[in-house]
Amino acid sequence: MTATLRSSALGTLASWSAPTVDQEALRVRYVDYLAGHPSGVFREDRPHHLTASTLVLSADGGSVLLTLHAKAQRWFQFGGHLEPADETLVAAATREATEESGLAGLVLDPVPVQLSDHEVPFCGESADGSPVHHLDVRFLAVAPAGAVHAVSEESLDVRWFPIDALPTEDPDMHELVGLALARCGLASL
Repeated sequence: MTATLRSSALGTLASWSAPTVDQEALRVRYVDYLAGHPSGVFREDRPHHLTASTLVLSADGGSVLLTLHAKAQRWFQFGGHLEPADETLVAAATREATEESGLAGLVLDPVPVQLSDHEVPFCGESADGSPVHHLDVRFLAVAPAGAVHAVSEESLDVRWFPIDALPTEDPDMHELVGLALARCGLASL
C-alpha cells in the first residue's frame, strides 16, 4: 500500500496549482522529497514525512472548528500521520478529521488548500539528531449546519472559533484560514 499512497500523493502534489510563490516552493520541495524517499508518506521516515490535515469551516463560513492538541498544547486544524490503509492524502485527512472532531459525513475538497513544513519536537529526532519535520498537506471541509462535534482522546478540547478571533497568532494558521475562505469565495481575514 506504500507504493499506492506515495504514487497518489506525488500525483496530487505534482498537479496542484499553488496559490502563492512560497507555496509553490514548498510544493516543489515536497515532490522532490517524496521522489527520493519511498517511505516518506509514513511517520517512520526521517528527517521528514508527510501528514494530512483538514480545516473545518462552519456551514456559514464564519467559524472554524479547531482542536487543542494534547501533545503540542496548541490549537490546530485536525490532522495527523498517514496510515498504511490510507489510499490517498484525502482519505488520510478525512479519517483524521472524522476521528478527531467526531463530525460524521465530512466531505473534503480533494484539492489541497495549503502546505506547511514545520518542526515537530514531540515526534522525536532523526538518527543524526536533527529535528523531525511534518510536511503537512492541508485540505478543507465545510461542516453541515448543526453539526455536533466531540473531543477525542488526542485532544484536550474541540471548539468553534470566529474566523476573526482565532486562538493563535501563528501566521501559518491565519494563512490557512484565509486560503480556505478564498477557496469558498468568502471574504478573507
